[in-house]
Amino acid sequence: MALPRLITVEEFFRPPVRAGATISPDGTRIAYLAPWRDRLNVWVQDVGGDQDPRCVTADDTRSVHIYHWTRDSRWLLYMQDNGGDENWHVYRADPDDPDAPAVDLTPFPDVRASFELLAARPGKALVQMNNCHPELFDAYEVDIATGELTLVAENPGTVVQWISGPGGDLFTNTLTADGDVEISQWDPATETLRPVRVYAGEDHPLGIYPVAVTPDGTGVWLGSNQGSDRTRLVRVDVATGEETEVDSHPVFDLAAQPTLPSPLILRERTGELIGARYYGQRQVIHPLDPEFAWVMDELTVLHDGDLGGISSDDSGRRWVVTFSHDRDPGVTYFYDHATGESRLLFRPYPHLDPESLAPMAPVTITARDGLELHSYLTLPVGVQPVGLPMVLLVHGGPWARDCWGFQPDVQLLANRGYAVLQVNFRGSTGFGKAFTKAAVGEFAGTMHDDLIDAVQWAVGRGYADRDRIAIFGGSYGGYAALVGVTFTPDVFAAAIDYVGISSLANFMRTLPNVARRFLANNWHRYVGDPDDPAQEADMLARSPITRVDRIRTPLLVVQGANDSRVVQAESDNLVEALRARGAEVEYMVKADEGHGFVNPENGIDLYRDVERFLAQHLGGRL
Repeated sequence: MALPRLITVEEFFRPPVRAGATISPDGTRIAYLAPWRDRLNVWVQDVGGDQDPRCVTADDTRSVHIYHWTRDSRWLLYMQDNGGDENWHVYRADPDDPDAPAVDLTPFPDVRASFELLAARPGKALVQMNNCHPELFDAYEVDIATGELTLVAENPGTVVQWISGPGGDLFTNTLTADGDVEISQWDPATETLRPVRVYAGEDHPLGIYPVAVTPDGTGVWLGSNQGSDRTRLVRVDVATGEETEVDSHPVFDLAAQPTLPSPLILRERTGELIGARYYGQRQVIHPLDPEFAWVMDELTVLHDGDLGGISSDDSGRRWVVTFSHDRDPGVTYFYDHATGESRLLFRPYPHLDPESLAPMAPVTITARDGLELHSYLTLPVGVQPVGLPMVLLVHGGPWARDCWGFQPDVQLLANRGYAVLQVNFRGSTGFGKAFTKAAVGEFAGTMHDDLIDAVQWAVGRGYADRDRIAIFGGSYGGYAALVGVTFTPDVFAAAIDYVGISSLANFMRTLPNVARRFLANNWHRYVGDPDDPAQEADMLARSPITRVDRIRTPLLVVQGANDSRVVQAESDNLVEALRARGAEVEYMVKADEGHGFVNPENGIDLYRDVERFLAQHLGGRL
């Protein structure tokens, strides 16, 4: 077998030529993200491609990733923070006047905002913002054209999320005094919340997701695992609170996590439910509408990937769809349902040959206690899969999961000759609530055992060389890497901690203001409350910072200076403790980044170091 060419770090981590395309509600224009001064910005062109594309945002400091057309197709709204601090502002851009400067609709310092477009009020948007109290989001209505903000509902102290209904009515995700999760309806006359239905908090570490109000306002669609281990799609009656199952999969959970495409596929104009997404090894979409089922039949023959972004105009005639794929990511098509016409709009990374990239294979690993760990193994192309150096790549969260699809870090590592193993350890979401709850009290315990069992599986199957295994992860994955070199220092030949937690207690005390009131069902339940001395002692015993003297594995630590989730002190304290005892540790800090690097030059710097560091300690290609 021939080795593929050595693909450069720059080729993997430079911005895509185009990405994230959506069609305007009136069906006349397509917006997408593309580089401008080496930062992703929003561009617009006509559907037929007859006019030159126009860049309608002009941010040369940080890439734009989140944008939406307004319901009347008049404006584009997008979100941007400052150097990764996650104090998001909502901006308005004018696709008819691309030279006009963007307008900040939430122009307040140290404020975090988000927006939701209102289907029944095309010129308005619901904005959630912590302008009055740093720990709480209030609900505002913004006039998109004028920027006028009107306070609609003040947070009583328990609302995690505001959700708009079709008629302007508001619903909420609320945390009760008992730690349960309540879906409530806001009464503007009395300025109080009326409970609709309550769910056990222990079953929802990140709250209820997804939640959408039915077009007639009489029901709420959401993901529920009440009375079941699996998350199903249900409708909750607003008047009675009665829950009725709408759809489910016999094995898979509804894809109920915000990092994935929305599990609820809604008709653009009316908000009707037309499809639902589920994730197992790959994605499964259930059409819930005959017309959408027909559209799905036409779309799925365009590419062998999973349908990711789905965008249509108000008529349901014109569609822009993006496919997720392990080796050919983000391929985007235009489809006209009236004529049956389809055409390729773009490949985001045309310089990457799918044939030279490595397939991502689902594998199932049995943990020592019999729990099945649904995982992914990527093996390098052109190499016999025997006795390879391996990187155990650990996902963040931990209330998240690894999915099938393209990851530039995975492909870089495979191209350098490493096997890459990604494990959905206990505590990951999407595999039933019992699997997630198996992580309660198991930080640096059985959660880590799962990772060690996965290493032993790869060695036992002959894929990995026992003496050339690295652990690499970000956020919780960074914590897992540090646990690896402090609790099991003989297992790994190298470790990379990327914005990871070194002290669980300090991490919780320094979380963003908006998170601190809502830790009952996640960090406090799974790890502990640092305000309780006994629990804090247990948290410190599970924290790598208290076991620094056991680290003898080569370690690379990476941090964003503006990280609001895992503050820089988490890395500084670890590195200082290591250097104080004369231990070698490499440390990269980027002043213009937060919880994960966004600017391409920083990502390139990071993965050049990763490439060199792993080659030095595991012997991969350079």
